[in-house]
Amino acid sequence: MTSWICVDSSILLKLVLNEPDSPLAERLWQNWLANNVQPVAPFLFAFEITAVIRKVVYRGLLDPQLGQEALKKALAFNVSLQTFPEIHQNAWELATQFNRPTAYDAHYLALAKNLGCEFWTADQRLFNAVQQQLSWVHWLGELT
Repeated sequence: MTSWICVDSSILLKLVLNEPDSPLAERLWQNWLANNVQPVAPFLFAFEITAVIRKVVYRGLLDPQLGQEALKKALAFNVSLQTFPEIHQNAWELATQFNRPTAYDAHYLALAKNLGCEFWTADQRLFNAVQQQLSWVHWLGELT
């Protein structure tokens, strides 16, 4: 039986960009594969992946050709993009509840909550904001 885990774009970006905690993300991803876990994300996931890689290229931190290859690789990962009718309203409510400046991250929280699954992020600020009330939210740094 396949189980779901909601994955933040910050985790997947670590799989295609060389960052200090990329090995942790790789270990987490391989664990999910070995345990027949299906990563899921809201539809904004692909937009965030594209935007972040483009920003890294724009800032001169990554060669444009390597950026294009990273984008292609990132979009090829098996992440099931999902939604539900109230996702935007639920994201708004979660962003308000946790006093988040934007609702992007709250869409991941809303999807995970709706599916009743764990949510994994590499965003420590988001994790710190919700960890006391949302025990199903996990931070990549927990693996160190």
